[in-house]
Amino acid sequence: MRPILLQGHERSLTQIVYNREGDLLLSCSKDHVINVWFSHNGERLGTYNGHNGTVWSVAVDSSSTYLVSGSADNTLKLWHIATGKCLYTWEFPTAIKRVAWSEDDARIVAVTEQRMGYAGAIRVFEINREEPTQQPAEPLYFFNPLGSKVTVAAFAPLSEQIVTGHESGKVARFDLKSGEEVLGNEKAHLEPVTDLQMAQDGTYFITSSKDKCARIHDTKTLAVLKTFTTETPLNSASITPLRPYVILGGGQEAMNVTTTSARQGKFECRFWHKVLEEEVGRVKGHFGPINTIAVHPSGKSYASGGEDGYVRVHWFDESYFRTKVYGDLEPEQD
Repeated sequence: MRPILLQGHERSLTQIVYNREGDLLLSCSKDHVINVWFSHNGERLGTYNGHNGTVWSVAVDSSSTYLVSGSADNTLKLWHIATGKCLYTWEFPTAIKRVAWSEDDARIVAVTEQRMGYAGAIRVFEINREEPTQQPAEPLYFFNPLGSKVTVAAFAPLSEQIVTGHESGKVARFDLKSGEEVLGNEKAHLEPVTDLQMAQDGTYFITSSKDKCARIHDTKTLAVLKTFTTETPLNSASITPLRPYVILGGGQEAMNVTTTSARQGKFECRFWHKVLEEEVGRVKGHFGPINTIAVHPSGKSYASGGEDGYVRVHWFDESYFRTKVYGDLEPEQD
C-alpha cells in the first residue's frame, strides 16, 4: 500500500474531507489556505485563498457545488468549488471551529469558539442556492449550549437535530428550533472530544478524544456501543465502509514531540475491528501527530493529515478486501 504524498501546505493540517463521490479531497491547515486535490493520483486541482487565519474546518455539499470553511479570522466563507470564487462571508466575534452541511444541502451549522467574553455558540444558516452571493446575514437558529463548550458537531439524520462533542468529554444532541439539549451523555469521554464523524447511514457515529479512547455511539440513544482504547491521545477517528474497521489517529502533543522518536510518539494510523474491538494493524508515515483522518466514501482508500503539513492518501491493496474479517464466521451475503 504505497501512499500518495500531497505537499501543498506549509503548516499543520486541521481537517481533510472527501466529497460525496470521493473523486476530490479537500484539506485545510494553519497556513490559511484550503487545497483541493484529485484523490486518485494526488494532483492538486486548486486552492481557495481568502482567509487570514488558521482554517479550522471545511465541509463540502453532496453535489460538490459549494464549500464552506470556518477560520480563526472569525469568518465563515462560502465558496464555489469549480471556480474557487468566494461567494459570501459571514463575520463573527470569535473563531469558527467546526462546520457541516445538512443532508439536504439546505443548511450549514457553524460552531464558534468561547473566547473574549463571548460564550461558545451554535449557528445554523439557511443557504440560498439560487443566488449564492445573496445569503442571509443572520442565522436561522442560534443558541449557546450551557456548560462545557462545544468542540465538534454534525447534523443528525433528518437534519432537525445536531450531535455535539464537548470539551468536558460529553456527547449531546440538541434540537435546532428550541436550542434545548434533547439528550446528553456526560461520561462519553473523560477529556475533550477531538473529532466526531457520522456513519454513512447516520444511525451511529464515532468520536475520538484526548483521553486516548475512541468510541462508537448510537445516534438515537447516545449509548456507547464500542470502545477502542489506545495508549496515545487521539485527534481523529473515522469509520470505513465495506469493511468492519475504524481508523484512529493521534499522537503526543505537538509541543512535546521533539523529545520522542517517531515510534514512541505513536504517529501511526491504527486500524481497529469495529465489532470485535481489537487492533488489527497500523500504518506509519507521518513525522508528527496525526490531526485528521478521512475515509473514501467507497471504502477503497483513506487519507490522513498530520502536524508535519503532509496529507498521505492510501489506496488499499487487494488483500485488504480479501481478508476474512470474522475468521471462518463469514456473514451470509444477501
